[in-house]
Amino acid sequence: MMAFENYPTVHILDHPLIKHKITKLRDKTTKTSEFKMLVKEISVLEGYEALRNAETQMVEIETPIEKTTQPVVKRKSLCFVPILRAGLGMADGMLDLLPGCTCGHIGLYRDEVTKKPVEYYCKLPADISEKDVYLVDPMLATGGSAIDAVAQLIKHGAKKITFICIIAAPEGVEAFVKKYPNIPLYIGALDRCLNENAYICPGLGDCGDRTFGTTNGTTEDRPII
Repeated sequence: MMAFENYPTVHILDHPLIKHKITKLRDKTTKTSEFKMLVKEISVLEGYEALRNAETQMVEIETPIEKTTQPVVKRKSLCFVPILRAGLGMADGMLDLLPGCTCGHIGLYRDEVTKKPVEYYCKLPADISEKDVYLVDPMLATGGSAIDAVAQLIKHGAKKITFICIIAAPEGVEAFVKKYPNIPLYIGALDRCLNENAYICPGLGDCGDRTFGTTNGTTEDRPII
């Protein structure tokens, strides 16, 4: 496996609050409502790091003391794109961090037999080529969904892309950086490996099911086993 810590585009975040919240996210007794909130909170923390170099512009405002010119983020230049459906919770966090930004959507699911991503939806802003795109998905397992989503973004004209995930397997990170060596990748936690079913270990289970409470066909707020 590659030494990702020394790879220039791979950022494995080391903040204790991110670690703390991911540990709570992993716990199988965490209820749906808390799980969903944790995904949003982690996204805000990761977004803070990923948006460190966001473009700003100067605007004139008036404080209680005087008029002044100060920097604000150019929100119209940003676009958050979740990979459906699990990425929706992360997009909520990013939009909490910077309300008013554009949001697109890419729908993918993993074929349980082939383990390959299958696209079923893609809706992006017409001016995607002019925006800094932040693609978000909680989990980077095999890397297939992320790689396919980036391909869709590029196909529609996106030129500047950053990918943000909460947990990742080394196999997925390696596949992603080999395919897209120049795309920044922000990771909340790098896990040990994939198992024989291509699930991240130790992981956190199926993030989409745990976010939306659909394990075993139920939507009740209960511990997810």
